Amino acid sequence: MLSPTRSRLAVVAAALLFSTGGAAIKMTSLPSAQVAGIRAGIAAAFLLAVLRAPWRSFGPAALAIGAAQAATMLLFVAGNKLTTAANVIFLQSTAPLYVLLLGPLLLGERRQRGDLGFLSLFALGLGLFFVGQPSAQATAPDPLRGDLAGLASGLAWAATVLGLRGLALRQHALAGARTRAADGAAGARDPDFVSAATVLGNVLVFAVCLPWIASAPAPGGRDLAILGWLGTCQVGLAYALFTRGVRGVRAFDATLLTLIEPVLNPVWTWLVHGERPGPFALAGGGVILGTSVLRSWWVASRAPGPAGLSEPA
Repeated sequence: MLSPTRSRLAVVAAALLFSTGGAAIKMTSLPSAQVAGIRAGIAAAFLLAVLRAPWRSFGPAALAIGAAQAATMLLFVAGNKLTTAANVIFLQSTAPLYVLLLGPLLLGERRQRGDLGFLSLFALGLGLFFVGQPSAQATAPDPLRGDLAGLASGLAWAATVLGLRGLALRQHALAGARTRAADGAAGARDPDFVSAATVLGNVLVFAVCLPWIASAPAPGGRDLAILGWLGTCQVGLAYALFTRGVRGVRAFDATLLTLIEPVLNPVWTWLVHGERPGPFALAGGGVILGTSVLRSWWVASRAPGPAGLSEPA
């Protein structure tokens, strides 16, 4: 485990890498299926080599959660090709709304005081995205369809987070039973279901997009360089850093640190492409981010000590 300072730096570095996705995706001249598939194939190879999850980790449960992550990645890329990067990342940041609604049903997590108020604020921020739709622009040719893809991406990411939490609980229970029984072979590694799900999610994206990759013309040198960055750094290295750093960061700190991604994502896109989100989208994103920060502080102030950590969008 890294030291607390290095853990925070690892999470910050991961969030910075995640935030480059919108601008980089819009730099390619390739269709969304080709971008998503090649990016995922590169990331899968990178993560498989770096995380080195034992083969027994790759079971049906990891595959199911990997499918939810695959849907998140496909919808995120599609949304970035259709609407502004700000809209996609802010709409994906509505995932806590669905986690609050579904967590008690799927994981038995109790709702806390004030949750309904936070849900109302999330709903308000969400609604602002669909007020006064901005006109199409070169990097955002179909804002409404792109916003719907971003909204669906948030739902898929919520399913991914809920699934990863469930896998982590199962992994912890198996490790505890193994320690109590003291029957593990020397040097044997416990299953790492969370890492396996992350690898499988990228493999599934690559498999789904393979027909489009095979039928499309080979990418040029510029597109290959961008895809190399997206696969190895924006997804692969970012997830490798996050899985290391999050082990030494409290849930409150991790939540705040990973908000760097939705804040910087539209900034990079504006600097590179001159893309400007609409005023209602900015207002809605501000409400969603502000609510996330407020709720993180609310939970941390009423439940001191280490808490379950969640992964960023």
